Amino acid sequence: MDDMHTVFVYGTLRRHERYHHLLQGAVLVAAQAKTRGELYDTGLGYPAMVVRDEGWVYGEVYRVTNEQLARLDELEGYKPGHPDSEYHRIQVSVETDQGPVLAYTYVYDERQTSTLTPIRLGDWKAHVMRKQEWLHYFAYGSAMDNHRLILQGVQSLFRDIVGRGVLSGYSLQFTIRSADGSRADIVEGQGVVEGKVYRIGQPAVDYLFEREGVYKGRYRPAFVDVATGDGQEVQALTFVVCDKQPEVPPPYWYAEEILRGADGTVSPQYFRKLLTDFREKFHMTFPHVAEEEA
Repeated sequence: MDDMHTVFVYGTLRRHERYHHLLQGAVLVAAQAKTRGELYDTGLGYPAMVVRDEGWVYGEVYRVTNEQLARLDELEGYKPGHPDSEYHRIQVSVETDQGPVLAYTYVYDERQTSTLTPIRLGDWKAHVMRKQEWLHYFAYGSAMDNHRLILQGVQSLFRDIVGRGVLSGYSLQFTIRSADGSRADIVEGQGVVEGKVYRIGQPAVDYLFEREGVYKGRYRPAFVDVATGDGQEVQALTFVVCDKQPEVPPPYWYAEEILRGADGTVSPQYFRKLLTDFREKFHMTFPHVAEEEA
């Protein structure tokens, strides 16, 4: 048996969840990952996954030792060679922003799901988020700009601004196509993305789900660890593109929204990087924005 194993976790083993401590010392491979299947709420405080050719289950990928894998087996009630195990450990193909990986995961017997409630978005954290009174939200694109919030009469839902947020290990890209160009996305790998952190309640979450086209399959809710200006690290809701495509230029008005929202929120260095990226990647210029002012 190899000394290290790759594991996909989708429930209470994820970051900030009840049993994540069992992965202490494990190597995080991908915080944004998905595999084919369907997720159910067992009603016991944890989810159950079954493998399906359609649908996605979202989670995280880790590299673990033999000892850590044994602890996970114990938690999941999996006994090798015992068909009556509560969960079964199998190997699945998992998609990440850096490409596919093979990983172990724990699945339920499909015959036991007839009385369970399907989790619509395939994400346990997004499912339990709906029970929270408030949470942090990390905006990195046009959602940093107050102009549309004011026009749509929802600015009161976003009044509690924590301040600048810094997300490490991601890059800002434009990977979703619209009729007039592209929209912003964060892609896991290398780099730093800065944005605005809000403290929001469920009415704001409802607005964001509609704005980001969550139930139309455009963006999905995701969770990231963001450093705030006061030196704290918070878990924050954000939105990432479901079906990432090669980058194309965003419309000029959309780029202006990003710059308007970023100005005064992100660091001067990051603001200059935004301007440089728009100019060099997409040949966009903003004469009314002086780089030395940034």
